Amino acid sequence: MLTDLIRSKTLGAISALYDIQLSEKELQINITKPEFEGDYTVVLFSLVKSLKKSPDDIGNTIGQYLIDQEHAIFDTFNIIKGFLNLTLRNDFFTEMLNKHYQDPCFGKAPMNGKKIMVEYSSPNTNKPLHLGHLRNNFLGRSIAEILKANGFDVVKTCIVNDRGVHICKSMIAWQKFANGATPSSTQSKGDHFVGDYYVKFNDAYKSEVEELLSTGMNKADAEKEAPIMKQTQQMLIDWEHGKPEVIELWKTMNQWVYQGFDITYKRIGSDFEKTYYESNTYLLGKDTIEEGLKRNIFFRKPDGSVWIDLTADGLDEKLVLRGDGTSVYITQDIGLAQLKYDEFKIDQSIYVVGDEQNYHLKVLQLICKKLGLPYADGIHHLSYGMVELPTGKMKSREGTVVDADDLIDEMVKIAGDHTQELGKVKDFTESELKELYDTIGLGALKFFLLRVDPKKKMIFNPEESIDFHGFTGPFIQYTHARIKSVLRKNEIYPTAISLSEPLHKMEKDLLLQCELFELTLQQAGQSLDPSTLSMYLFQLAQSFNSFYAALSISNAETEEKKQLRLKISSLVATILKSGMQLLGIQVPEKM
Repeated sequence: MLTDLIRSKTLGAISALYDIQLSEKELQINITKPEFEGDYTVVLFSLVKSLKKSPDDIGNTIGQYLIDQEHAIFDTFNIIKGFLNLTLRNDFFTEMLNKHYQDPCFGKAPMNGKKIMVEYSSPNTNKPLHLGHLRNNFLGRSIAEILKANGFDVVKTCIVNDRGVHICKSMIAWQKFANGATPSSTQSKGDHFVGDYYVKFNDAYKSEVEELLSTGMNKADAEKEAPIMKQTQQMLIDWEHGKPEVIELWKTMNQWVYQGFDITYKRIGSDFEKTYYESNTYLLGKDTIEEGLKRNIFFRKPDGSVWIDLTADGLDEKLVLRGDGTSVYITQDIGLAQLKYDEFKIDQSIYVVGDEQNYHLKVLQLICKKLGLPYADGIHHLSYGMVELPTGKMKSREGTVVDADDLIDEMVKIAGDHTQELGKVKDFTESELKELYDTIGLGALKFFLLRVDPKKKMIFNPEESIDFHGFTGPFIQYTHARIKSVLRKNEIYPTAISLSEPLHKMEKDLLLQCELFELTLQQAGQSLDPSTLSMYLFQLAQSFNSFYAALSISNAETEEKKQLRLKISSLVATILKSGMQLLGIQVPEKM
């Protein structure tokens, strides 16, 4: 990486010239601002105190040393108001280009021996995936791929919330209203089918509550006494006691949902090395709580419930075990975290969970630290904001959620409409068009949800996301297809480029931008923020389009220049494809 190389060479120069050893943190290297001459800038002000010289004296001395001793890298330098601007030799860039113009691993790091788990998706089995799940899935998978590109061994996992009263609601509604209907008999997708009964439950529950209210019962009692709710609570008790017919129905309806999930996961490209099920993990953690009681980390209240006092940590008292000995969510989360560590010996565990769980995840890590558990420091909550539509928030129980499958279908349709308006697909077959519309539609959806800092809430606008000229996935996809069209029409010779004339500024600027891909991947991995990569890819595509408009490739001034620009174009296409794949987005060869 160029910034590391320049930092190393500059530190070496300081050591040789002033006999002082500075750390890497003490030396700031930036890309030179466009209004100044140079490629990279060394900030000199931080060196004044150590070297006891003026910034200009330091800059001139270091600059001349680098030109004399490192002439294979540096060409010229200049000093402007305390900044040393260094210009790199042209052949330094052409060597990079010759080596990497078709390298799919360009910018990616070697394996570093560390293992990270990324847990994402975490659906409930009483409803299909919705728009919020899509942001979660896209974030989780892209972070996993970005971490892989940074050299980590990544394990992708999912926890399925397949038990509890909300699951029993769909089961009761199916018993009462389905008349034996199944997904196959109604030609429905399994998760949609079960989700419809979750909505039917809430419709029936609301109706029963209103009926009880009309008799003079107060609201709290009406909500508790509604027959369908009492039946649901009894079903949960029956499930916990293993009543055969309840367990059989639970397994059947969950299987319908899993079949539906699998179809959606395959379509959006989500995959997991390991899936955990709450029905298998909800009893975990009790032994750890008992151990913590013995060590006085927890305390028992008179009703038998077990708590931890976190007031000294700025929080409050937290229940970790009910008086009847049953678990709460934090209990099983402690147990599941231990299970994950035991199974995979991970260095870090990243939970991709919405920001409404900030408090819960903070408490989880704090308790694990107090228990001295080996995985506690590695717990990291990748918190993200909710997604809303221009029409407002979504509510599952009212059936107003934006279903993931429906949204994807809508995106593919919009992609088809926009592409046909451009009128450039007359030579495509029907199957090619279908694949193209899927690629553009899904690409637009993923990019729009990933281009925003995860911590921010966002509003998703389907029409805006598919603009071929804006900050969108289709703009980058179109740029890639444009480059591939140029490369199909012109042959790149494998002979190494050796320039007899200087690089044009736009050629060099584009190569400098390409070189930043590795740094961008590092930053995206460190911050767990795919929007960093999204912005970089968009800006690279913008720069290429400016380059393409200003400089001829096919009819370049010389064959040497033509080959140079073809290889630059190839490198840009390679980076766009590689970067978009890390976001889970495919780029078409033609559009």
